[in-house]
Amino acid sequence: MTPVNPPPLDRTSPPQRTDAWRRPAACLSEGVRVRVLRAVHGDQRAAAELLPRLTERQLTGTDPLPTAPAELAPALLREHRAEIRALPDDTRLLLLLAAADQYPVSTDAFLRAVVAARLDTRCLDAAEVAGIAHAGAGGVAFRDAWTRIAAYETGTPADRRDAHRLLARVLRGEGETPSRSWHRGAGALGPSGRLSAELAAAADSAADIGRLSVARTLAERAAALCPDPAEQHRLTARAAVYAWRSGDGDRARSLAATAADDALGGVLALRAGNATEAFDALLIGARTAAPTASHRGASPPAAPPSVATCAVTPSASRAVAPADPRAPASAAPCAATPSNSRAATPAASAGPRAVTPVGPRAVTPADPRAVMPAIPSALTSVTPSTITPPTPATHLLARATEAAVYTGDLRRLGEAARVAGRLGVVAPGTLDGLVAAFDGRYADARYLLKSAAGRCGPGGDPTVLIHAAIAALLLGDHTRAVTATVRAAASARARGTPVTVPQAMEFRAYADFWTGRPRAGEAAATDALWQAHATGQDNGACHLQAALAMFAALTGDADVCRERAATARSYALARGLGLPAALAQWALAFLDLSSGRFAAAAARLRALAGFGPGHGHRAIRHLATPHYVEAAVRTGDTRVARVAHADCDRWAGTVLSPDDLALSARCRALLAPGEEAVDHYRTALDLHSRGTRDFERARTELLFGSALRRLRRRAEARDRLHSALEAFDSFGAPHCATQARTELRALGTPAAPARTAPDGPTVTLTAQQLLVARMAADGATNREIAARLALSPRTIDHHLRGVFTRLGIRSRIELVRLLAESDGPG
Repeated sequence: MTPVNPPPLDRTSPPQRTDAWRRPAACLSEGVRVRVLRAVHGDQRAAAELLPRLTERQLTGTDPLPTAPAELAPALLREHRAEIRALPDDTRLLLLLAAADQYPVSTDAFLRAVVAARLDTRCLDAAEVAGIAHAGAGGVAFRDAWTRIAAYETGTPADRRDAHRLLARVLRGEGETPSRSWHRGAGALGPSGRLSAELAAAADSAADIGRLSVARTLAERAAALCPDPAEQHRLTARAAVYAWRSGDGDRARSLAATAADDALGGVLALRAGNATEAFDALLIGARTAAPTASHRGASPPAAPPSVATCAVTPSASRAVAPADPRAPASAAPCAATPSNSRAATPAASAGPRAVTPVGPRAVTPADPRAVMPAIPSALTSVTPSTITPPTPATHLLARATEAAVYTGDLRRLGEAARVAGRLGVVAPGTLDGLVAAFDGRYADARYLLKSAAGRCGPGGDPTVLIHAAIAALLLGDHTRAVTATVRAAASARARGTPVTVPQAMEFRAYADFWTGRPRAGEAAATDALWQAHATGQDNGACHLQAALAMFAALTGDADVCRERAATARSYALARGLGLPAALAQWALAFLDLSSGRFAAAAARLRALAGFGPGHGHRAIRHLATPHYVEAAVRTGDTRVARVAHADCDRWAGTVLSPDDLALSARCRALLAPGEEAVDHYRTALDLHSRGTRDFERARTELLFGSALRRLRRRAEARDRLHSALEAFDSFGAPHCATQARTELRALGTPAAPARTAPDGPTVTLTAQQLLVARMAADGATNREIAARLALSPRTIDHHLRGVFTRLGIRSRIELVRLLAESDGPG
């Protein structure tokens, strides 16, 4: 029988605490810490036992963790088995039957089996007296997951088979086929082609209704019973796909190694390994899958799930509209980070970030192909019934596109596009759109992205919704991006694919960043970071760390910004992930800029411009151009800034995004002498009023007010600076607010002081401080908070000191009281 872990316990239930786990856990990376606790069902005794058994590669997260209970915590399991063996035989038999009904697949057939076998449930009294389990209306409730596993594994193989056969006999209801097939397979004596086929079909049925953990268990058992080696490998690969989609990254990676499937390995490496190697493996997989691909725009025949349909990233889209064969099939998942929204230089386009968000004025008469329905009409005209499903080769090419995006080696996008052409398949829309942008064909890129932006209706496929969000971010529609990502996360949860949830929440956080909502964005990204670690998506977690560094820079949390950026860069540089490495560098530069360290900011941004693939990203460099121009002007070095602005201006003038045009006008104002700058600032603010980058609008007002002060236009300068100050205070950006107050003091105008009075935790504290405060009020120690938030205990201590100072309190008891009063009776 294939050993399989039971479903993990709710992570909100308090785990057993032990110093034997805390001390060594402090040396682990956050990703490994989270996965270890998840593997042992939150039991810290089991975690402490597991750590010494892990290899160096497992401790660093390179290799997957063990998955069999006997490999996780053998000593703890022996203790629980001894407790079970001390019970009467009839009690052990009932516990075995109950455990077989729950582990590893919950089938809810225990009571029916008891009636069918005429068993006496009064025998369970001994288990209740011993504190091992108790009987309830729905069956038997075990003390914990390890007790349930011990009750199952204490039985002899013959007794376990008999229990499964009994449970299979009573499962005759409609919709119980997967459960019945599982018990029939678990009761088998040896290989059976007939049972293997039955289990494989049951796995497909379970997957169709979103029970992916059950589907993985069934497919894995089908592989174990299959007498044909080739079919066994195929079933193992299918089990790995189901494991990944259900969020069990360690089991997926273990199964993938057994299946020896290059394409599947490439898919997993994309999210937790070397993205360059993933790109090569995925192109090979696309070539292999090509014979099964149907003609361009035609629906492929129904087939069992394969590696190509593994929904590991947003790029596996069904987004090819029959009305336009050039429309994108997907959008690169990385394209929605703060580095992607406006990210192409005309001379050397930034690939995934090379399509700037387009406002309603983005259609020009010079480009007849850009004349298309507005996004609202596209929403009503594109429905799931009019979308052509992608071929396996298309899925794998979409994965390869994402790999090129993560590394920053955007030249390889052309290679993937050529492979798509040779195979005669519809290339993923992101691939075509990004290649067009990389080649300088911005109108084509804009056209391809617009068709994807309209597919954000409720209840859709999570992948398609994420693509719509990405396209909306690129087009500058951040409100629609938030809507699409929230819907994507809800749809992913409803379909049982938690692996997609952190990706969806990641993009919502980026939209919050652009629209000046750091508190909501930071909270969403922090939760997404935990989920990314828990599901084995370390590359995505690295990307989220860099995004959180940007939030910390915006909110003035210098220590957190530096720690997040260092964590992201350390991981990214070791694996050649140019995107998060560059994003983290930009976060540090932005922190310097907003703190008035202009020379340091200019130096970081100059260095960023020199980084190549694996260390930097041209999209980030382009996106950071307005900040570089500002820092360079402040330090008197404008020669390179003028060259950078020329590229930025050409891009903005091509796509006509109000926000990009506004930033270009702001750069022109910074580079212009005296009175000439005033008109450029007015133009920039007029364009900002049509866009959505509220935080950048406030920075433009700050710079404009400073310029007016130097020109001695005091009244207008005062108005602009007060407006900027009010915006920065509302965004929770204290460093920028301090700059505005400094300018107002230079005018001789009193500015409202920074808030120091405790007008409530939710108002006074930053998003990160509020999160730490709530966890501390719930009784968590500094180390526990540090583990949950992927920060060091020293940083948590710093945050709590800041919380106490801002709220004017001295103890956690006062903190609990203040938070309770702030939250109200509800």
